[in-house]
Amino acid sequence: MEILKITKRQACRFILSHQGLGAVSEFQGKKGVLDFIKRVGSIQYDALNVVGYNSDLVLQSRIPDFKPEMLQELLYKERTLIDQLDKEMCIYSVEDWPYFRRHRASALKRYGGSSEPIIPFLEEVRQAIKERGSLSSIDLNLKEIVDWAWSPTRVSRAALESMYLWGELIIHHKVNTRKVYDFSDRHIPKALLETEEPNDTVEAYQDWYVLRRIGAVGLLWNKAGDAWLRMPDIKSRERNSTLNRLLKQEKIVEVQIEDVKYPFYMKSQDISSLKEILKVENKNQRGFIIAPLDNMLWDRGLVKELFDFYYRWEVYKPLSQRTYGYYVLPILYGDKFVARFEPGKDKDNNTLIIKNWWWESDVVQSERMQLALSICFKQFKNYLGADNLHIHEDIVNREELHWLTLI
Repeated sequence: MEILKITKRQACRFILSHQGLGAVSEFQGKKGVLDFIKRVGSIQYDALNVVGYNSDLVLQSRIPDFKPEMLQELLYKERTLIDQLDKEMCIYSVEDWPYFRRHRASALKRYGGSSEPIIPFLEEVRQAIKERGSLSSIDLNLKEIVDWAWSPTRVSRAALESMYLWGELIIHHKVNTRKVYDFSDRHIPKALLETEEPNDTVEAYQDWYVLRRIGAVGLLWNKAGDAWLRMPDIKSRERNSTLNRLLKQEKIVEVQIEDVKYPFYMKSQDISSLKEILKVENKNQRGFIIAPLDNMLWDRGLVKELFDFYYRWEVYKPLSQRTYGYYVLPILYGDKFVARFEPGKDKDNNTLIIKNWWWESDVVQSERMQLALSICFKQFKNYLGADNLHIHEDIVNREELHWLTLI
């Protein structure tokens, strides 16, 4: 298959279209949530909640009128989605359960060995769930501290988390960030539980997983980065071999991007989408607020190379080492990142607060941009259920945001 040659701007437009961040709204309602997650494989969850969890922020930018309750229903009522490890803790379709059998087997080997400190307590935990139903760590009278995984912790947490990682338990629901567990076989269809690993060889598994990660972003290069995190049995050597196999199988195609020395790869099934994008210059430029751990930001080096935008989530940086702020979100307009802002929410007054704002250095405001971003922030207020927007007068004047105070 021939190498595709495109410009950086065309690459950006393709990634944005693939991510559901194009000129028109592609996904709608709960079905749209499912369709989007199936397209990209998984979205990342994080326990921090400033203006929503990361998974909610990912979806609000793709799904008009998205509300967090929609995701909760898909996870914990309809159970068409599931919380499980992928790149990190992620959310993906329950239909993918069989494909992660190797991950669960690895967790059982790591945490379920006879010498592990949780082993003497497992039957007590199982019996409690059988008798009482779904439980969290605070519902178990197991206060012993054990040396588990990353650090010492209560045996109740270690046992439940281990059983979850090897697949015996799933997250039944959450109380804020506290996980409540139940037996997997009570909630996952029997057919899925009994399905054998679809990838019958290590190479087949590697092919599936590398292809999945390419689809998670849309275009990926073969450089170390967070987009390739947590892929058991796939280090750089295996990834090189896998990409060569996928090229020979014509499941992926190499893409050469103007002024970038490294080759990129995309799924062959997406070539038609790329060609459609190259045909038409869509002038309908929309605004989006992007999640800190959004799929399209998984590889920060890639984003810097293609979009000329460097983003680093600074929540875990000491104050003295932060360039911007504690919890800062990028703002996209059309195919360019134009700004970033630090949000907050005053729950007592039901108000979205813009604590700070930074335009990119080359941005010149236009009426069209202001209109698109006004619509974007109205939708963001609706997602939050906020009635008001507040920006300190100093920031309004410094960044010329008078138009935003009118929404």
